[in-house]
Amino acid sequence: MKANKPSLILFFLALLCTIIFDWTEQEFLGTYSKAIVLPAIFIYYLISSEFKIKKTEGFIFLFCFVGQVYDLMEIETSELAGVLSFLVVYMLLVKIFIREHERIRLTKRDILPISIVVVFIVYLLVSVLSLQLDNMKKFNFLYTFYGIVLSLLSYFAFVSYITKGTHIALLMSLMAISYIFSDIFYIFNEYFSYSVVLVLIRDVTQILGYFFMVEYFLEKARIQKKVTQQ
Repeated sequence: MKANKPSLILFFLALLCTIIFDWTEQEFLGTYSKAIVLPAIFIYYLISSEFKIKKTEGFIFLFCFVGQVYDLMEIETSELAGVLSFLVVYMLLVKIFIREHERIRLTKRDILPISIVVVFIVYLLVSVLSLQLDNMKKFNFLYTFYGIVLSLLSYFAFVSYITKGTHIALLMSLMAISYIFSDIFYIFNEYFSYSVVLVLIRDVTQILGYFFMVEYFLEKARIQKKVTQQ
């Protein structure tokens, strides 16, 4: 067994336990299983990358951890602190997309699918922000900026996949989709009455988002290593 496999197995066991405890409404046990997720995937990343981690990736993991802790604490300031933490995460991911990837070159055949993607992203952004939650009214500008940054992240990911269709672009898109659904269903959980299904979708997509993010980091490192060896 490879050195990175135990931590990956632990990650998926934590995901499975989260699904079971969410479904059976065991919030106390569910908190413990969700607390295992990030440390497990971080250890997997460290071992897989031979303990080489860039500053930006390091800060992303740090703010993911901070945001996750505030989310699990569920105290009065948790929501604002969690939003700020994941806002930093998304901004750092956008920075990586812009800095470390080739400029996107569009062709005529890309115009239609990209237009559909843009309309879809704008529709989601406007629809979710228009829910007018009580908490959102307090921090309306923050949530709007958060939604714009996530939309930019999604745009870069989807357009990269449409124009290039590479494995790393697929990982970028899966990561973006996971974060979109996680955040949307987080809002739904605040807006609608409690639903096990909504909680399940929120937690599973958030955890899968971490997995696809790490796989994206590792694939990016492999590509950069091949380029330097040529």
